[in-house]
Amino acid sequence: MTEFYDFLKRKYAYVAFGEFKPGKFQEAQQLFEKAVSTYQQGFKGAYLLQEPDTDKGIAVIFWDNIRDMDANKNDCCDEILAQMAHLFVKAPTTSFYEVATEITERETVGAGK
Repeated sequence: MTEFYDFLKRKYAYVAFGEFKPGKFQEAQQLFEKAVSTYQQGFKGAYLLQEPDTDKGIAVIFWDNIRDMDANKNDCCDEILAQMAHLFVKAPTTSFYEVATEITERETVGAGK
């Protein structure tokens, strides 16, 4: 029965929309990867998206639940994020979302045929 309840559990996504100062996206990307590498319990993956030919981006970090994100805050991660702060044009817009649908490559219609 536990497997059934696990199936019904939804992930959560922390999403940040931001714009970096000209030419600073790659530096921010390196810091993002370093910060994400510190995450452990409840961490389910992350994406950093870049709008082509701009310094605008979207960070998406997946968690089992919102509490896990708070539990993964640590001095190392806070220091890395502080190093990133001056790279932004202005503070990013952030929100939490419940993942309503998740479709993987293997689950698409006609996959493997």
